[in-house]
Amino acid sequence: MNRGISPILLAGMPALISYIACNSASLPVRTEDRFAVIAYISGRGKSIEGAPVEKLTHIIYSFLHLKENSLAIDGPRDSAAIASLVALKKRNPRLKVMLSLGGWGGCATCSDVFATARGRREFAESALRVLSESRADGLDIDWEYPAFEGYPGHRYSAEDAHNFSLLMSELRGTLGAGYELSFAAGGFSACLRASIEWKQVMPFVDRVNVMTYDLVNANSTVTGHQTALFSCPMQRESADNAVRILDSLGVAPEKIVIGSAFYARVWGGVADTNHGLFRAGRFVRFIAYRDLDGFLQQTGGFRQFWDSTSQAPFSYSADKEMFATYDDRRSVALKTEYAMRKHLGGIMFWELTGDVPDHGLLEAIDGARTSGSPSR
Repeated sequence: MNRGISPILLAGMPALISYIACNSASLPVRTEDRFAVIAYISGRGKSIEGAPVEKLTHIIYSFLHLKENSLAIDGPRDSAAIASLVALKKRNPRLKVMLSLGGWGGCATCSDVFATARGRREFAESALRVLSESRADGLDIDWEYPAFEGYPGHRYSAEDAHNFSLLMSELRGTLGAGYELSFAAGGFSACLRASIEWKQVMPFVDRVNVMTYDLVNANSTVTGHQTALFSCPMQRESADNAVRILDSLGVAPEKIVIGSAFYARVWGGVADTNHGLFRAGRFVRFIAYRDLDGFLQQTGGFRQFWDSTSQAPFSYSADKEMFATYDDRRSVALKTEYAMRKHLGGIMFWELTGDVPDHGLLEAIDGARTSGSPSR
């Protein structure tokens, strides 16, 4: 009778039915009203007290970690930060505050813990306790990456992908329909195809936050767009490429959230050909968007360019042989418009404290979301 239906789906069916019922809209909803704008934040919650959180639907506190088999708040500082974020609901009653496990370098034991039924069960039970005690609204899993090499030295195995499916089933069964559940996924092609059993996992989650940034990263010895919207002949990896892959794997568009970068990456030793784009170089540094203009001006010689194919900005200094890749107001607005045009679930970014106080990237996202304002 159940031939062709996954045992994972059958095991989680009661919670899944409840989840679907609670998340089904009875009346039509405008696209911009159900479109998620999600900010990851690292560090203290008080550091964003002046941020325009009214323009957000979600804040994800990053990161909590595993302590043996349990989700752990690392200490009083984390507890205070989470409480500060929850208090922001007084300014924005619709705001959802979520807690994230892991991050780059933060999931050293995930492969081992989530390989056993006991580990998954104890983790899910601990997650429920933490969410209840903190008054947070949901959990985000940022395991980088199941079944795919991530942080150097962290264990991974082919079995991780199936164990991740079992984990999300366990979490939905334990958390029920009252809490949101999401996960972050690498935005590059090989990871998207290898690390997740998409048809098994997606019924249990509200969304997947696709990290369509760091597509050119600190290990890259050739420059490029770290967060391109579209592919070009010299760079396949892009947000659109990730969306197309997920669509081919049967992921519903409304559960896909694409990512943008509130920071820049800079390379040195880049020859003055094609304004430094797609040229050999060495990674130099990471710069928060709020500090980018100051860096470019202080360093000197930088000119700003726009790649009309990739829909991405970049800067290059021929004098210093330095190249910078980043998102700006124009590119994040275009990403937002793209996500709405494709009927995606939303846009997210790493991370909120990287923005400038006035006329920043979040403001550009909100303008594109609410009014279709120009992307310039």
